[in-house]
Amino acid sequence: MNEQFREPVGAASHAQLLDRLAEVAVRVGLGLKPGQELVMTAPLDALPLVRRITEHAYRAGASLVTTLFSDEEATLMRYRHGPDDGFDTAPAWLYEGMAAAFRNGAARLAVVGEDPSLLAKEDPEKVSRANRARSKAYMPALNMIAGFDINWTIVSAATPAWAKAVFPDDPEDVAVSRLWRAIFAASRVDTPDPVAAWEKHNAGLQARTRMLNEKNYAALHFRGPGTDLRVGLADGHEWNGGSAKAKNGIVCNANIPTEEVFTTPHKDRVDGYVTSTKPLSYNGTLIQDIQVRFEGGRIVDAKARTGEAVLNKVLDTDEGARRLGEVALVPFSSPISQSGLLFFNTLFDENASSHIALGQAYSKCIRDGGGMSAEELAMRGANKSLIHIDWMIGSDKVDVDGITQDGSSEPLMRGGEWVA
Repeated sequence: MNEQFREPVGAASHAQLLDRLAEVAVRVGLGLKPGQELVMTAPLDALPLVRRITEHAYRAGASLVTTLFSDEEATLMRYRHGPDDGFDTAPAWLYEGMAAAFRNGAARLAVVGEDPSLLAKEDPEKVSRANRARSKAYMPALNMIAGFDINWTIVSAATPAWAKAVFPDDPEDVAVSRLWRAIFAASRVDTPDPVAAWEKHNAGLQARTRMLNEKNYAALHFRGPGTDLRVGLADGHEWNGGSAKAKNGIVCNANIPTEEVFTTPHKDRVDGYVTSTKPLSYNGTLIQDIQVRFEGGRIVDAKARTGEAVLNKVLDTDEGARRLGEVALVPFSSPISQSGLLFFNTLFDENASSHIALGQAYSKCIRDGGGMSAEELAMRGANKSLIHIDWMIGSDKVDVDGITQDGSSEPLMRGGEWVA
């Protein structure tokens, strides 16, 4: 076993650790308040965790918990037996209902644990059409999430298909057990006091964001094997990391786990080339060894060793899909990186490495962006798109410089680690 995660504290059982994860999801991830509704989505295999989260949500005062389950077998049936014109359809009525719930004050929690290769053998054109239809229907709700109008979070559950992708040589039960152990450790629930551990971790991330906001760099310069990329930062950009206050006044941690500090690039000021350092698992397709070239903020050339057809379909989603909506810095020494595991899950893999995201920008990463119109955000450089897809570009061989407002260069990360 090559992972470096901590052993569970004392004699904590799987059930106890699962309960701690549910408590962290509600108290740290959501910061759920009495009287709030909670809208949760989850795969069927996550039912034990969903039940623990539901109990903790009601104990925290939730007025109503509504869970929408997904089933991977049913998803495959659509691709294998559904009519062709059905792939341009999405349940708009469902997403309109979710948006209405958020407008009325509901919190949002996503439990993820999907098979990373679920759609790998399906028609990329159908996958692209289905994703585009879903993105369009989901946009009103997604805008409220991306704009941090509400408190929301994402947590993970170990599922058999995902576990076998991470530990292919192990029997299924062993693979699931090992993946749960990794999730518990990365989510800091294998510590004596997980809530206190998260308070300390958040404080460290927030100290880093204060430093970066004081520097107010004009751009970041990434250099490494196959990478020479200058990422201009949006005018009035603001770095974030760890817990943050949503527009509804509730402090939440959007990702459990998280190791990143992140901000908004300028959509028109990205130039150079970059190579991915980890595979991207996107809606069931594994996209490996991505190489893209930017000119004037836009990807003008893209290729990948595997999944290239899906990558190009993603880039053709809309005009904003070829531009960046996020840049994030993560030290190579992060616990997830040091585990030696490839999770095939963006929530984890993005927290092992510095990364960029194609598509939609976060308005919270623009100073006073929460009160700006779409036009005002665009003038600052914030990108708009139906998608937001993170992929990893950092490693122990990648250096990052901060480019100051006067054009001089300062070392920020060397060999994947913070200089100071």
